[in-house]
This record gives sequence, C-alpha cells and structure tokens, in this order.
Amino acid sequence: MGAWDVVIDKADLRRAEIRPAIEAALAEGEARLEVESFALTANNITYGVVGDAFGYWRFFPAPEGLGRIPVWGFARVVESRAPDAPVGLRLFGYLPMSSHAVMRLAKGRTGYVDTAAHRAELSPTYNAYAEAPADALDDYRSLLRPLLMTSFLIDDFLSEDPAIATLVLSSASSKTALGLAWFARRRGLKVIGLSSPANLARLEALGLYDRILPYDRAGELSSEGPAVFVDFAGDRAVVAAAHKALGASLARSLIVGGTHWERRGGDEALAGPQPVLFFAPDQIRKRMGEWGPAELEARFAAGLAAFIQGSPWLTLVHHQGPQALLDAYAQILEGRARPEDGHIIRPA
Repeated sequence: MGAWDVVIDKADLRRAEIRPAIEAALAEGEARLEVESFALTANNITYGVVGDAFGYWRFFPAPEGLGRIPVWGFARVVESRAPDAPVGLRLFGYLPMSSHAVMRLAKGRTGYVDTAAHRAELSPTYNAYAEAPADALDDYRSLLRPLLMTSFLIDDFLSEDPAIATLVLSSASSKTALGLAWFARRRGLKVIGLSSPANLARLEALGLYDRILPYDRAGELSSEGPAVFVDFAGDRAVVAAAHKALGASLARSLIVGGTHWERRGGDEALAGPQPVLFFAPDQIRKRMGEWGPAELEARFAAGLAAFIQGSPWLTLVHHQGPQALLDAYAQILEGRARPEDGHIIRPA
C-alpha cells in the first residue's frame, strides 16, 4: 500500500485504524521523511491519555476527534525542499505512527528542529531531531532513550532529597518504572513495585525490585523511612490505597504516567501529600542550565550504556507492517505485553 497513518479515536483509545495518508506536494522549507522504525511502549499510551492536557495530540495533526500518537524512532529524508535537510539525511526523534511524515526541518544548535507553525508553542524537547547514522544499537536507542531518560530524570530529581529511603512504583512492569528501579537501587534505595498478578513472577525474576505486590495488596505497603510513591498507572483507587498504607512515611507523591487509562477516575480522598505531576522537560531545562547540554548528555549516555549492558533479560520483539503495528498497539493498550519485551515497529 501507499503512504498511511494510524489514527486513533481520542475518546476511545481502543479505536485505531490505518488510513491512507494525503501526499500533498511539499512547500518551500518542507521535507518528506520515510519512517524506518520506532519503539512502541506503555509510554505512548500515556501520550494518548493526556494528549489534550499536555499537547501531545498537537504534534501530528489529524481529522477532528482523531489523533496520531507520537512515538520515538528513526526516519530518513526521501524528498526535500528544505535547504538544511538533504535527501538521505537520517534522523532520530519524535515521529507519528505512520509510514511517512512531513516536517519543516532547519538546523538547530545541536541538531535539527521542526519549525512548523503548529509546533512552535510545544515543548522544544519534542521538536528536536538528532542526526543518526545507522548503528547496531538503534533498536535499543529508540526503545530506551526516551523512557530511560525519563527514569534518569526522575531519579535525578529525587536524588536532591537524601532522606528518601524507599520508592514505591505502580505499573512496575513498564519500561520507565523498570529503569527508575535500576537507577534508584544503584543509589542504595529500596524499591517496591506494584503490578498485576500476571506480571509478578516475571518481575521478581528480573531482580530489579526488593519487593513486588499485586495491586489488590497495595494496602500492605510499608516503609522504614521516608518514601516516595511514583505513579505510572493512573489508577486512583491504587493511589489512594498506597497513600493510606504508607501513612506518615509518605514524603512525596509523583504522577508520571497513565497505563491504567480506563481507571483514572474516582473520588477517593488521598491521605498525605497530594500527587504532583513530574514533567521531564522541566528537569531537562533545569539540568541543562546547571550542567550544560554536553554534561547532561554524557551523564545520561553513561547510564544508558550501563543499563543495556546490565539488562540481559531485555528482549527485542520486531513487528513489520501496518497490521502488525495495530496488533502490537492493542497488546500494549490492553496490558498484555510482557515486561521483558521491547516492541520495535518497522512500517515497511
């Protein structure tokens, strides 16, 4: 088939379909990119869940009521009227779940930037693209770089409080939670995971958590010192149970994701500190100001390399073509993906 997009009903993330893309002639300054590969994770589901509130639906426009969920991956320029973006240029960055994408690419301070008017008010973190010659670790880069960067930044943020002794992570099977557990335990923190019963044995085998509990036992949580609850799931009932169980030991509660997107509602009162959203670009801006871009990148690159080397459990699962993409999307959306699997999509 020709060029295509995956469009999703913003009111019901289950309703996803492949639609032919409109291939209009390029305007001056635009480049057409062929999407080579991208990772698909629970993080992308979160983009859809909070897409209206945080602008994620605005990166790649779609017809009214529909959206295109962003992903992280690699694409190559196949047609260009952008002076800075020659045919053959290969980039890594924010892409749609599509076979192709059109961008207004211009040289930036450290790479390329999409200067399209509809992206001008959106976070510059997501508008930046890095030149990316082919590398044997490309699949790991698309899978882990965005997720592990969030893990790294949360851990960095929490490291500013040396009193914290314990982290409790919901959606413990998500890659971002796994990454945070890995970083935090390197600093000597105790890490407790909450997950669905089906994931417990697999998560225990990974050795990244000191303790794993099913969600219905969140009321049994305890901490010997100040604890932080980091919510990747968005299930209000679980948050309420964790807050109540941790009681006076709960020092802070962070909201990061929404993998349990169907259970975000509820009016359960929350004991202790009220949840605060962790927005990774805010911490990036802070550290870039304090450390500079080169030092931030060097620290993260060292962590990424160490995580890959120290994670033999991580398995890459490849999917090819639009129907395989829809199947993988449904698997992740419905919580059927195995924690040790990293899903890589090749559109063609």
